[in-house]
Amino acid sequence: MRKDSKPTDLSATSLKDNSSEVAAPSEPMQEAEAATGGKSSYGQILKSSAWIGGSSLLTIGIGVIRTKAMAVMLGPAGFGLMGLYSSIIDLVLALAGMGIGSSGVRQIAESVSTGDEARIARTVIVLRRTAAALGILGAILMVVFCGLLSTLTFGDDRHASAVALLGLAVFFRSVAAGQGALIQGLRRIADLAKIGVLGALLGAIFSVVLVYALGEAGVALSLVAAAALGLAVSWWYSRKVEIAYPVMTGAEVRREAASLLKLGFAFMASGILMMGAAYAVRAIVLRLDGIDAAGFYSAAWTLGGLYVGIILQAMGADFYPRLVGVAEDHSQRNSLVNEQTQVSLLLAGPGVIATLTFAPLVILLFYSPKFYEAVEVLRWICLGIALRVISWPMGFIIVAKNRQAIFLGAEVAWTVVNVGLTWLCVKTFGLNGAGMAFFGSYVFHGLVVYPIVRRLSGFRWSVANWQTGLLFLSSVTVVFGGFYVLPPLWACGIGTLVMILSGVYSIRTLLQLVSLDQVPQPLLRLFQLGRLQR
Repeated sequence: MRKDSKPTDLSATSLKDNSSEVAAPSEPMQEAEAATGGKSSYGQILKSSAWIGGSSLLTIGIGVIRTKAMAVMLGPAGFGLMGLYSSIIDLVLALAGMGIGSSGVRQIAESVSTGDEARIARTVIVLRRTAAALGILGAILMVVFCGLLSTLTFGDDRHASAVALLGLAVFFRSVAAGQGALIQGLRRIADLAKIGVLGALLGAIFSVVLVYALGEAGVALSLVAAAALGLAVSWWYSRKVEIAYPVMTGAEVRREAASLLKLGFAFMASGILMMGAAYAVRAIVLRLDGIDAAGFYSAAWTLGGLYVGIILQAMGADFYPRLVGVAEDHSQRNSLVNEQTQVSLLLAGPGVIATLTFAPLVILLFYSPKFYEAVEVLRWICLGIALRVISWPMGFIIVAKNRQAIFLGAEVAWTVVNVGLTWLCVKTFGLNGAGMAFFGSYVFHGLVVYPIVRRLSGFRWSVANWQTGLLFLSSVTVVFGGFYVLPPLWACGIGTLVMILSGVYSIRTLLQLVSLDQVPQPLLRLFQLGRLQR
């Protein structure tokens, strides 16, 4: 499976009820049991999507402003230096972090589903200690190998001291991942959204101030400050979670940590495979089609997954821990996956069609007319994204059931097919072949994952999902094909009409699935503006 939304950590025992979703250890279980209750589950999906989706948009906006400010103050060289420093942090964190954020979410959610306060407390304590220990390990690695990392990255050791300083950022982000997993595992979605926005805002402000004051010399310090503020914000919200600290034997700690790290290793390997595949695809495009083509592909890739990525991340924040809570109940689990799939299609479908239709305008708005050659590869990527929306919820069944070998096997298979198809298609079709390969890899992904989850849990798509899926896939096919067989103006007109009709269909269907009091207020106001009645 491809797991694109990145779960965080969780924890709890006795939980205070603030503006979040969970008030006591038994409540997550009660919510999970109610999650298949038709309208209430759809309402919860929309609510979590509104919180996380809205916060993601704000975070992206803050990131755009921060990037613009840094680019103006630092210039190309300084901005490139910041990008390289960030890459070093991400790589070390991916290796030393052992996927603790993702595995922590599962462990906490599983403990919460039992209602056993002692077990929850043990899981929380081990998760927090493990996250801190891994953060310390990552920081030590940065200090010990700072010279080597500087030489490998920059060609000499002039940046060794800055790389060593970045070890603090690795530590802060590792601990913050543990705190965030605590919040997500307890399904405190409102708090999770606030952490994302406040962390990004404070990090951007302090980063810009430091770089303004110190120039290029403040780049490394600005990254450390941003990580420290992210940790401070996550601590502020996680401190509201009260737990009783039990006495644990060494054997209990080792057993709990081993379970956490075993699954975490699978997530770490998955992340490395994903980064490796992305690197390999760009390298293939660069080698076979040139540096300009690599730039066009990067632009299309960024835009292709932007909207749908926000949708999937928003739903995954709540969906993953809910699914873990009913991991052994086939009926409830399969019902949750079908509900999630339907909402994913209804929310993402019109956006995919809009991107297909207005791809030239999107490229022009985000980049410049010089990037026009990215339009067609963007449309191919959109086809793959449409398939990702369908297969994405199913893949969580494998993780929820803790089947690490199957999870890793599916990841390796997808990576091999993606890279192999990219080589063949780029060699044959040029730049557009990279988009074709991405689409083909998700055809393969769906054909692999569906039989796996059928065998694991007896899952099958509901009649409603078959209908909705066929409707949107046929709509996407018509719009995509129109740009190959019709004049551009006609194709754009048909795409616009299909986009409007699909949007109306999605809104009407969503309003049939949930009662009006379950619709988040921002979405309700949007529906009312369209004067659409149930």
